[in-house]
Amino acid sequence: MSGLVLAGRRIALLDRARVYTCGITPYDVTHLGHASTFVWVDTLTRVMRRLLGVEPIVCRNVTDVDDVLSAAALRAGTRYDDFAAFQQFVFEGDMSALNVRTPEYEPWVHRYIPAVVRLAEALIAVGAAYERGGSVYFRGRSVLDRSGLDETEALELAAEYGGRPDDEAKDDPFDTAVWQAAEPGYPAWPSPWGQGRPGWHAECVAMALSVFGPAVDLHAGGADLRFPHHAYHAAMAEQFSGVTPYARAWFHAGTVTVGGAKMAKSAGNLVLLSDVLGDWPASVVRLLILDRPWHQSWDYHPDLLDAAAARLESLHRAAGRPGTASATDRLRDLLSDELDVPAALDLAIEAGGETARTLIPTLGLS
Repeated sequence: MSGLVLAGRRIALLDRARVYTCGITPYDVTHLGHASTFVWVDTLTRVMRRLLGVEPIVCRNVTDVDDVLSAAALRAGTRYDDFAAFQQFVFEGDMSALNVRTPEYEPWVHRYIPAVVRLAEALIAVGAAYERGGSVYFRGRSVLDRSGLDETEALELAAEYGGRPDDEAKDDPFDTAVWQAAEPGYPAWPSPWGQGRPGWHAECVAMALSVFGPAVDLHAGGADLRFPHHAYHAAMAEQFSGVTPYARAWFHAGTVTVGGAKMAKSAGNLVLLSDVLGDWPASVVRLLILDRPWHQSWDYHPDLLDAAAARLESLHRAAGRPGTASATDRLRDLLSDELDVPAALDLAIEAGGETARTLIPTLGLS
C-alpha cells in the first residue's frame, strides 16, 4: 500500500495527493525559518513522487493582503500590492536557489476577495458567523476546545497573531474576523456589509477550498501556525462544507530558533537565507535543515553548516562507490515512516552505490 506515516498517523494514498502549504506574507526578506518549512514540504513531495509513485499537487498561497504587510508598505511609501509583488519575486528567487520546486498552484489573496465574501455569507447562513459593525466574525469558542490549549495561552497566541481578542464588537474573545470593516491605511473592497478586507484565516480557507474543494490530504506549514491559524482554518472549512476532517493529516515543521528564541525580525535574530546561500551550496543548507526529525524545533548555530557539509561529502563518496546490494526498499520504508532522513542518510552512506544515488535527488541535494 502506498502511503505515509506522519505524526503517528498512516495516510493511504492513491495516484495523487492534495497538499496545501501556507506560504509567506511577502513583506520582508526570507530567513532560515521560512526556508526550513518549504524545504521540508519539498522533500515530502519528492518522497511521494520518487519513492511512492504518488503525484503531489501542491498549492502554496501568497498572503498579499495582510495588516503587517500593509503597515510595511505604508512605511516604505508604496502600494501594498507593488510592495508584495517585489517581495514575492525575491522569495521565489530564494526558493529557486534552494532547489525548492515551484508549486502547481500559487493563489494570491487579492484575487480571491469575492471568494472570501461568499465564505462569510455561507458561514452566516449556517449560524457559524455573525455580522456586526461592518465586520463578520466566526464563532471560535469551539476552536479553543479542539486546540488543546488552556484559555490564557490561547488568548496570548490569538493576540500575538493579530486576532484582536479585545475587540469589543465580538460576542467572544475567540471569535475571529472573516471580514474586517475598512480602516484607514488598509486596502478595502466592497462587500454586502460595506467596504472592508478579508481576515487572515478566512483568506487561506477561501483559497484552499477554491483550489482543492472541501478537503486536502495534507496541510503543511510551520509548527508556529498550529494555533490559531491552522485551527481556525480547519474549523471554518468544516463549517462551510460540512466535510470532516478538513485535512487527513497535518505537517507542522519544527521552528528554527537562535539562542533559544524563535527566529523573528522583532527579536533581531534573523538568519537571512541569502546570506547563508552566499557562503554555502544549497545542498549543504538543505541538509542542515533535513538531518533531523521533521517536527523537531532546533537551534541554529553556524557550526552546524560545517557538520552538514561533512555529512554531504560522506553521502557523495558513498554514491561514487559500487555499493552493496540495493537497499532502496529499506530507504523507501524509512522515508515513508515519519520522513526519517537521518536514518536514511545513515543507510545510504553505509550501503553506497544505488542507494546513495537514489537518496541524493530524493532529498533535493542535486
